[in-house]
Amino acid sequence: MGSVRIAVVGGGIAGATAAYHLTEVHPDAEVLLLEAEPVLAHHTTGRSAAIFVENLATAPNRIMLRAGRGFLWDPPEGLADHPILTHRTVMHVATEAQMGSLEETYANGQAVTTPSEWLTPEEASVHFPPIRSELLAAAVLEPECADIDVGGLHQAYIRGMRRNGGTIATSRRVDAARPDGDGWRLDTTDGEIGADIVVNAAGSWGDLVAASAGVEPVGLQPNRRTAFMVNGPGVDTTGWAFTIDAESRWYTKDDGPQMLCSLVEETPFEPCDVKPDEADVALAIDRINEATTLGIRSVNSAWAGLRTFAPDRSLVIGPDPDRPAFVWCVGQGGCGIQTSAGAGRLLADLALGGEPSDVFDGADVSGLLPGRLRTHG
Repeated sequence: MGSVRIAVVGGGIAGATAAYHLTEVHPDAEVLLLEAEPVLAHHTTGRSAAIFVENLATAPNRIMLRAGRGFLWDPPEGLADHPILTHRTVMHVATEAQMGSLEETYANGQAVTTPSEWLTPEEASVHFPPIRSELLAAAVLEPECADIDVGGLHQAYIRGMRRNGGTIATSRRVDAARPDGDGWRLDTTDGEIGADIVVNAAGSWGDLVAASAGVEPVGLQPNRRTAFMVNGPGVDTTGWAFTIDAESRWYTKDDGPQMLCSLVEETPFEPCDVKPDEADVALAIDRINEATTLGIRSVNSAWAGLRTFAPDRSLVIGPDPDRPAFVWCVGQGGCGIQTSAGAGRLLADLALGGEPSDVFDGADVSGLLPGRLRTHG
């Protein structure tokens, strides 16, 4: 076979990292990134409050996190103009009634690269002064986390794939994919495209893209999450932790002169350009005001995004077991940004029938492959 043509469907973080790593691992391949919207990363990627924290992912997803952390901390030369990661601590806080959840978080955090630390309520208030320490039973600190420059990371992947000869077509929705020998004919809003391999990186639309190609879906569920910005406390917030309720009922973090807040809800939704829910914003404000002294009264801006999960909440990466020329890169859920470098590399390793490269250090990636989710056999 001569040059392989690979069509990547979806221009968010999944599609961008897939396209970049494909051009790196298979430099002779012709990689085309197709995006339905006029601009890339219009949906969930562009609305992420991403943070790098190892102790919030499933065991298979943590493999991707560890494999890609080097890229995030030190991107290849010429791909990023500024650091992608900026150090930030993350703190889980618990009332007496939530101690079971906190103890589980702490236990899971002993297996990560930098183990979690147990804090007293008084110690918790040092890391996030607005917390009402008198309401806490304890807290758990993740000391080595980071804020992620999502736009900078996405642009790094796009810059890299373009540097490697990859191309991008925006405003080009894929409506269907028809088998064409060993490959595909894609029906798009701008005519037909032939491809040897199709990479499904369509986020919340992933199962719809599969169905349009006659490929069995994997059971993706999009969930709406609302976030919003409020005025900050008017003091120096340097060093404050990203603070999250132990049962994921709310979170908040400082963002310049403002505070970023969320209810951390997961409301099942159909794939769409989702909008924020005022009731979720109001409930988050009530919970944050109860747990802290921030005294939130009004909202400066609000938005929502869809976080899409496979049934077991782990990523879905690799060739479809029934149709290997259809390659999955979906199910990013709440950790798609921080796992993107590892996920993109694994996809590129597997896309043309290869094996995981040394960057995965022999880890068992079976919990990420699409075959685990098949309803037959």
